[in-house]
Amino acid sequence: MTHNTPLSPRPRPLHDLADGRRRLMTAAQLRAHGVSAAEANEQCRPGGPWQQLLPNVVLLRPGPPTSEERLHAVLLYAARERTAGATPGAAPGVTASVPVQPGPGHPPVPAYAEAMITGLAALTLHGFSAAPPLPSLALIDVLVPRLRRLRTTGCARIVRTTALPTAVQLTGVPVAPVARALADAVAELTDPGAVRRLLTEAVRGGHCEPAAVVRELNRARLLSRPHVVDAVDSLVAEGRALAEQRLYRMVREHALPEPVWNVDLRLPGGPYLGGVDAFWPEQAVALELDTRAHRQQEDDAARAEHTRKREHLERLGITVVHLTARGLRDSLEHQAAVVRTALMAAGDREPAAYVVVLPR
Repeated sequence: MTHNTPLSPRPRPLHDLADGRRRLMTAAQLRAHGVSAAEANEQCRPGGPWQQLLPNVVLLRPGPPTSEERLHAVLLYAARERTAGATPGAAPGVTASVPVQPGPGHPPVPAYAEAMITGLAALTLHGFSAAPPLPSLALIDVLVPRLRRLRTTGCARIVRTTALPTAVQLTGVPVAPVARALADAVAELTDPGAVRRLLTEAVRGGHCEPAAVVRELNRARLLSRPHVVDAVDSLVAEGRALAEQRLYRMVREHALPEPVWNVDLRLPGGPYLGGVDAFWPEQAVALELDTRAHRQQEDDAARAEHTRKREHLERLGITVVHLTARGLRDSLEHQAAVVRTALMAAGDREPAAYVVVLPR
């Protein structure tokens, strides 16, 4: 042995492992610290200083686990084991290539590989008041790839997916996006009122658009359940009302000319042209607000009908401005600029055909 040969680190004493920062460890992590399976089992005996929360996941202290400890225990159980090529020094069972910084004065939390919290626990972390508090949840849903060989056990309920979404990091915990977490929560709920409250809060609270929620519900094949369909109808109505409020605010706050609202257009003595959400007769500009959030096959039919109506109006010289609920939510000033540009361009066009404007 030369003087440059590094010495192998000595295992830390058992009482030094639970240092107040890292009270959860996997069996692999314990072995890396020189703790054999027999020693771990001895520490986890009834009345002992440690406890096994989930298979291969040990809490290095007695007493009930906190909500934070339960969340991380579920993630440690479900996360893919570190493979060759992972960041050197990372703990087994997690990857440290994308560290999460929880804030000044706290150690970085490593990202968990191919696992994220979903369902009701995720909605609670997203701030949903209609979701139950974490301590009241007997099961915490964790989303993993479909081919992972895991089973539901203890407080961990395994939810499988063919394609993992991009997780949102909340308080150092990887969490499924709201729309996906909603679908996973609704899959386990039978109370119509609870489903309606969660879906309504998703839209009213600005967490996501109705279309995103309905896409996830459709993908999870939940739209065949009557209480889910009823909740979706309320969701769409809620989304429509919020989008209309933003539209009215856009016209008022950005000093646009006042249109006539919610009218039907018809050729004099001729066919019905369709309804629009706002119409500026002097500039021949119509505005349509897209808040559709139906199943895919219904979307296709509605899209085809919308295209036919738009092309007909434009052949008559009427400019059709198409706004989405998401655009009004995320970029109200930009949407106002789009409408203003269409109104200003009216003077450069040929006069439009005369149409009859009727209240809807």
